[in-house]
Formats: sequence, structure tokens, C-alpha cells
Amino acid sequence: MTGNLAQAYAPLLIHFLVAMALAGVILLASSLVGRHRPNRAKQQPYECGITPTGDAREPFSVQFYLVAMVFILFDIEAIFLYPWAYVYRELRWFGFVEMLIYIAILLVGYVYLWKKGALDWVRSPPPRPPTS
Repeated sequence: MTGNLAQAYAPLLIHFLVAMALAGVILLASSLVGRHRPNRAKQQPYECGITPTGDAREPFSVQFYLVAMVFILFDIEAIFLYPWAYVYRELRWFGFVEMLIYIAILLVGYVYLWKKGALDWVRSPPPRPPTS
């Protein structure tokens, strides 16, 4: 690494090291100072103040995971709009057309998911197998 590059990334490295050290100190202090009195109520899973019902290992519908992945996908793709907006004036028409193509691809994906019914929550879930 050249001296100029090392100087450019030194603040980022220091910030990362300080953040990691602070997280470690907070976790260590919490484990040393905190009370350790486990009981039956503390060992139960917490579900928004409601008494848990059923088995925690009950299978979820695949649609739940599909919608979660679609949300993450569109969320990450939306993040790419921020750097583009930052350099928009420098890119001019090229950047504008490039972003229109990018948004068109996102829109095609969204319409495809919509037509396939991946976003339809009204459908009834498949019947469960009988328990014996």
C-alpha cells in the first residue's frame, strides 16, 4: 500500500476497530454486571407477551420465505438508487437512460412476481397432514 492510500483508509480502519472494541466492552460489562438468575419463565420463548402455542418447529409455508427473499431483493436494489442520485449531475443523459433501464428491469421482475401470484396472500394454505 502506498502512503497516500493508507492515509485515506486509516480513519475507516480506526472507526472499525473502535466500534469492535466498544461492542466487546459492552458485552463483557453486561455479562459481568448482569444478574444470572434463570427460572422457568425466563427460559420460555417470548412471543409479544402472548403465551406461546404450538410447536416452534412447525413448518412455514414456502410462500413466507419467497416473500421475504423478494422483499430483501427489492430492498437491496432500491439501495442502488442512492449512489446514482449522488452522481446524477455528472452522468447526465447516460446516467438517466441507464437508470431507466435498471428500473424497467425491476418493474418487469415485479410484474412477473405479481402475475405468478407470489404476492397474493389471500390464497388458502395447503391442508396439513393429519397428526396421529
